[in-house]
Amino acid sequence: MATTVLVSVLLGRYLDSLLDTTPWLLLLFSILGIGAAIRVLFNMPKYKK
Repeated sequence: MATTVLVSVLLGRYLDSLLDTTPWLLLLFSILGIGAAIRVLFNMPKYKK
């Protein structure tokens, strides 16, 4: 889960520097990464069955 958030933050920072849109893509990808981690966290009990 931490990897998902880290990769999304790094991707957002890279795209921000490439497209000069600071901080919008960083914020967008951070929110998406955190959302994906929360979704995995809530679906985890289903995998243990």
